[in-house]
Amino acid sequence: MAQSGTCHATAVLLHQLIGLIKRRLPWAALSFVRRCLRPRSMREIAMLVFIGKRLLWMIPSLFAISFLAFVLIQLPPGDYVTTYIATLASSNEVVDQNTAAQLRERFGLDQPMLIQYLKWMWGILSRGDFGISFEWQQPVSGLIWERMALTLILALAALIATWAIALPIGVYSAVKKYSIGDYLFTAFTFLGLAIPSFLLALVLMYVAAVEFGQDVGGLFSSEYETAPWSIAKMLDLLSHLWLPVIILAVSSTASLIRVMRANMLDELPKPYVTTARAKGLSEFRLLVKYPLRIALNPFISTIAWLLPNLISGSVVVAIVLNLPTAAPLLLQALMAQDMYLAGAFVLLICALTLVGSLISDILLALVDPRIRLE
Repeated sequence: MAQSGTCHATAVLLHQLIGLIKRRLPWAALSFVRRCLRPRSMREIAMLVFIGKRLLWMIPSLFAISFLAFVLIQLPPGDYVTTYIATLASSNEVVDQNTAAQLRERFGLDQPMLIQYLKWMWGILSRGDFGISFEWQQPVSGLIWERMALTLILALAALIATWAIALPIGVYSAVKKYSIGDYLFTAFTFLGLAIPSFLLALVLMYVAAVEFGQDVGGLFSSEYETAPWSIAKMLDLLSHLWLPVIILAVSSTASLIRVMRANMLDELPKPYVTTARAKGLSEFRLLVKYPLRIALNPFISTIAWLLPNLISGSVVVAIVLNLPTAAPLLLQALMAQDMYLAGAFVLLICALTLVGSLISDILLALVDPRIRLE
């Protein structure tokens, strides 16, 4: 009975939070856009100046990050030709020095590293050309965009699932401290942090395939893998998306539940909460209007690192589930020293980090009234 009451209370709280977000979020977004177009106060002008400065600083930051990534990719001994020759040698094929020199000249690897980097960046800035993948012998742009799109869809779905689960459970655990439900959710968080993602992937794949007859592995059925995008293909993607989303969301959810619980426990005993309760506010409205807004700061701050972490940190899960995302191709490019393909992925992941950091700062200023620009 206690467990049933806990689940019902959590479901009610989640339903109320979703309803509040649906009512408030569109108006908040519209109000923000209007204020950006017509700032009314010095604080709003300062916010626009801050956003402009951050956008300008992103340009040299991306150049610096791209150069460091280009250097780090080439730090291991040898180059792509060396790796290619070693692969051929494992098949008892011998490549002489003249052929190796011709390959380096063909791929531009005989030039100084700085010249290679400048040519690569000039191609990106002037033509949007990320170069040619050595291993695939295809333009890098044709290899990365579809995989990055699928990766972003998966990352955003996992992010939404993480927040939708961690937010109400963290609030409930703080409000009902040391209750049976709190202990159950605490046990869940410890299990979620302790179970390796690849092991959870194998278990869920077995359950889905054996018990439910679900097609596991990949994000599409075989008939839709090479088909052009359509409504049927999108529905097929949604039918395959739940398994990787659950696996990626478990560990993130477990950690954010503990963070939300700890933050809410810090805020609930404070005098402003006692004052609001004494004025007759309902418990739900009191929680949402005051302590929850302050406790949301860590959730919003995670946008800066959660998206790139979901992209680059899901390599093992993507390999186990055979997902056509960026992580397996990035790993393969790094192992083969395919510098243009690996560099393009690293550059895009760093750009996501910078954009996520900017979005986090803006949302923190909107949500938390204590944060002001001086």
